[in-house]
Amino acid sequence: MTTRKMTTRALGWVAATGALVAVPFGLATGTASAASHNWDGVAQCESGGNWGTNTGNGYYGGLQFSQSTWTANGGSGSPHGASKAEQIRVAENTLASQGPGAWPVCGQYLTTGTEDVAPEPAPAPAPAPVEVPAVIAPAVVAPALPALETIPAPAADEVKKASDAAVALASQHGFGDQIQQLIANNGVALASLTR
Repeated sequence: MTTRKMTTRALGWVAATGALVAVPFGLATGTASAASHNWDGVAQCESGGNWGTNTGNGYYGGLQFSQSTWTANGGSGSPHGASKAEQIRVAENTLASQGPGAWPVCGQYLTTGTEDVAPEPAPAPAPAPVEVPAVIAPAVVAPALPALETIPAPAADEVKKASDAAVALASQHGFGDQIQQLIANNGVALASLTR
C-alpha cells in the first residue's frame, strides 16, 4: 500500500471517529438549550450559592430578593426562609415581570443551564495521532569559502595621497572644511593603517 493511500485512509478514519464523538455532544447541547434557567448559577453569583442567606443588606435568599420584589411576585414570608424551589418559583415570576435586569450582574446566568448545576462535560478525547512517515531531505553541504588574501598595509605616503584626494573632492562639493576636520580628528587611526 502506498504512503498516499495510508495517509488518506488514516485521515478518513480520524474524521469518522471525530464525527462519531461529536454527534452525542451536539445532541446534548440541543437539549440543554431547551432546559430551564440556571438559577443555581445566579445564586452562586448573588449569594455564593447560599439559599438561606440574610446578610442584613436588604436582599435575602439565594437569589437576593428585596422584600417588596418577593411579595410583588407571589412570595410569602421572607425569601431567606423559603425553600430553593419556592425561591425559583418566585424568581420565574420576577423574570417574567422585570426581565433579567432584576439581577443586573448575575442575570447573565439566565440564558442557559438547568436548575441543578451539573459539572461541565469533559472535552472530547483528542483523536489518536496519525503517524506520518518522515521525509528525509538530502543533506545540504555549504560550499567552502575561498581563502582570504592578505592585503599589505598601505605606505604612509599612500594614506597621505588618499587623504589629499578626499579633501580635493570634498572641496569641489563644498565640504572641504568638514573632511579636513574629520581627517584631523582621526589622524591616529589613519596612521595605524600604514606599514
